[in-house]
Amino acid sequence: MNDHVYKTLELTGSSDQGFQQAIQGAVGKAHETIRNIRWFQVQDTRGHVEDGRIAHWQVTVKVGFRLDDQA
Repeated sequence: MNDHVYKTLELTGSSDQGFQQAIQGAVGKAHETIRNIRWFQVQDTRGHVEDGRIAHWQVTVKVGFRLDDQA
């Protein structure tokens, strides 16, 4: 079994649909350019309120990904 090294990256996703969509947006965008994403951890959740209703979500996540092994 090989040992692996992981790196974390902090991202903030936003959505007017909900916190889950904000997380998926951040992870999905990171997936476009980062290989080997393995996990995420919610760091902070914020929202914008208009007329007593949640109008927008912002969720900051740490995304963990495995660094490629050197041959």
